[in-house]
Amino acid sequence: ESLLQDESQKLKDEINKLTNHIESRRSESSKLEAVLADKQKNHNDFTKQKNALQDERKSFWKEENSVTAEIDRLKEDLVKAQKSLDHATPGDIRRGLNSVSRIIRDHGIGGVFGPVLELVDCEEKFFTAVEVTAGNSLFHVVVENDDISTRIIQVLTREKGGRVTFIPLNRVHAPNVNVPQSSDFVPLLKKLKFRAEHRRAFEQVFGRTVICRDLETATRVARSNSLDCITLDGDQVAKKGGMTGGFYDSRRSRLKFVKVIRDNKAEIEKKTAHLENVGKKLKDIDKKITDLITKHQQMDAERDHAKSELEQFKADIASATKQKGSLEKALAKKEKSLANIRNQIEQIQSGIAMKNDEMGTELIDQLTLEERDLLSRLNPEITRLKEKFLSCKNSRIEIETRKEELENNLSTNLMRRQKELEAIISSADSKTLPVEVEAKEQELKESKRTLDEATTVLKANVDAINAHTRQMEQLKKQRDDLKALEANLEQTVQDGAKDLEQLMSSRSTYLVKQDECMKKIRDLGSLPADAFETYKRKNKKQLQKLLYDCNEQLKQFSHVNQKALDQYVNFTEQREQLQRRRAELDAGDEKIRELISVLDQRKDESIERTFKGVARHFREVFSELVQGGHGYLVMMKKKDGDAGDDDMDEDAPREADPEGRIEKYIGVKVKVSFTGKG
Repeated sequence: ESLLQDESQKLKDEINKLTNHIESRRSESSKLEAVLADKQKNHNDFTKQKNALQDERKSFWKEENSVTAEIDRLKEDLVKAQKSLDHATPGDIRRGLNSVSRIIRDHGIGGVFGPVLELVDCEEKFFTAVEVTAGNSLFHVVVENDDISTRIIQVLTREKGGRVTFIPLNRVHAPNVNVPQSSDFVPLLKKLKFRAEHRRAFEQVFGRTVICRDLETATRVARSNSLDCITLDGDQVAKKGGMTGGFYDSRRSRLKFVKVIRDNKAEIEKKTAHLENVGKKLKDIDKKITDLITKHQQMDAERDHAKSELEQFKADIASATKQKGSLEKALAKKEKSLANIRNQIEQIQSGIAMKNDEMGTELIDQLTLEERDLLSRLNPEITRLKEKFLSCKNSRIEIETRKEELENNLSTNLMRRQKELEAIISSADSKTLPVEVEAKEQELKESKRTLDEATTVLKANVDAINAHTRQMEQLKKQRDDLKALEANLEQTVQDGAKDLEQLMSSRSTYLVKQDECMKKIRDLGSLPADAFETYKRKNKKQLQKLLYDCNEQLKQFSHVNQKALDQYVNFTEQREQLQRRRAELDAGDEKIRELISVLDQRKDESIERTFKGVARHFREVFSELVQGGHGYLVMMKKKDGDAGDDDMDEDAPREADPEGRIEKYIGVKVKVSFTGKG
């Protein structure tokens, strides 16, 4: 009994110790829950900030994509305008301008302002007038002084880069044209926009021209004021009386192309700057998001660590609680055992007391009859009670076995489930749960918003697909209608071809008749001046009758040359025309011969100059290759039908050819000496 009491006391001490440990762990758990609640709240705040920054970044991404697409479109329009400008510019001028740009870039030449085309600006309605007035002067390059243009021309000549016309501002002296004030015209120069330092170049190109309302006004102004006039449609009237006009295709306007190029470049620069600004903002947002993610990750790590500690505390509390329960069960068993032992002790003590009492009584032989009858009656009762005791004992054993099974089930299943439910209830009562609920609600809102956006995009795509489907059906219907129309047109074309064949056959027949009639008209000779008026109102029958009468009368004069006078007049006129033509041809022949002579002389001079250079280089190279030797190239020529060659050094000075040109070159003779002595 004392041993059981000591064990029970030890169990009670362990239970009190575990109870204190559980209370301390619960206190620490509550503190950790408060910390987790704060961290979860901060986590939600960071999540909100990150979502806001991500939304802002998405808007910037969208803006960036839009600006990039706009820049790409502007670049495509710029390339198209540049190609159109190149096609609208003559090839030699385009090549020369490209060479000038390259020379300026490669040689670092300053003071070149560019062609007039790129320096002028005006309203679109004046494009035609400006282009027609300037002509090729639009491509003249404005430079600061003539030294710059001379330097560029030297490089162009050396590199064979084409030809360009320059306007040096220091050499330009624009005429002082006094334009009177009038409502009929306005000076073209006033409608142009250009820099003040380029004014002299523009005065030279546009200073003599005024814009008029129409061609009649331009004719009158040019005649009365001695000014070059032009209309907005490009019709020109020179002050000397010449008129130029007609259709001008404004779609190929070079000023329009230049304006598109200039505007697109400015817009591209503006969009590029805006794109860079958006890129900087995106970088700042990315940095902020990265910082938030870093802090978020750090906070998540701290929160996970706190959660792990909280879980550890809860596990410790559960373990301590379980251990406490086991100790309580052991204590209960000990107390029960102690109670049983005490009962057994009491039973034993009572048995001892009874035995002691029995020891003080007399034996059965000394019992009375009544006592013997009572004893005989009590013995069966004792046997029955013993049997009943055995049955109760067996029943008690079975009940205790069932009780132990129920207690095992309660401890292993029901109590564990109770603890799980209590843990869930305790977690539900935790301070972090509302914050987590708020985070989950926020995630749910974000998911719903994303779902709504995706639904909106899907709906837009479905609507676009439906619209394209309807459009495709309409196009199919239009295609079928066009095919039917094409079939009808093909049938109409076939019918027209048949009608055309018939008409061509009739035309050939009528052409034959026309040739016959023309032959008869030529046979008639010249007619009097009043013949057409006299016979204009007569019908075909009357004319045929008159023709028959005339033919009958003409038979009387069959031996007379009726066309003699006409032939004389015609031949006289032809002779005068031929004489004038001969004089013109003689004059042209003389000019052509002079031109041929000049060209032949230039050709021969070029040939001799080139040959002299080749011979000089041959002599120098040969003298370098063969030490002490020398070599010459000698041209063999034929003059006035006499063959011969000239042994003199071709790169030495020569006398001028008396005929002015060399008729024929025979070949080249090579003279070399490897010793220098012959």
